Amino acid sequence: GFSYGDYLRSGAMAAQSPIMRAVVEKAKAGTPVVGICNGFQILTEAGLLPGALMRNAGLNFVCRTVTLQVENNQSIFSSAFDKGQAVNFPIAHHDGNYFADSETLDRLEAEGRVVFRYVDNPNGSARNIAGILNDAGNVLGLMPHPERVISPLLGGVDGAVFFKGLVEAVS
Repeated sequence: GFSYGDYLRSGAMAAQSPIMRAVVEKAKAGTPVVGICNGFQILTEAGLLPGALMRNAGLNFVCRTVTLQVENNQSIFSSAFDKGQAVNFPIAHHDGNYFADSETLDRLEAEGRVVFRYVDNPNGSARNIAGILNDAGNVLGLMPHPERVISPLLGGVDGAVFFKGLVEAVS
């Protein structure tokens, strides 16, 4: 997280880094890409996902476990879950407030591109959005951290289910 110190905007400088040209090329070719937390910010700054991630509504860094609702389980990133299922992932961000204009938000909703939604919005994110897909469905931006809950020793296994489902979907 905090690529290049996030001094301009979160993810803005990283989105211009040389490696991102390859990421954009691969994403446009259909390769699955997941951006978690700062990765989500970078994907929006790179234009792979619509909208932007802004400062949290409370203007504070938020670090805690949140409950998400699975809105769409038809994507490769969410197929291991049931639609409507509650999952628990940690968050740790200062700029996790998802913003897009109302037309974009309506389109995301109508096209089923909102994959995860906060049950109790921790950051002011528009329509409680925690994770979205690109038009093609192969790029996911997600503010919460599934990689931090992959074992009971780490506080849960919902993240392990997320990654196992992704591996199975692309195998």
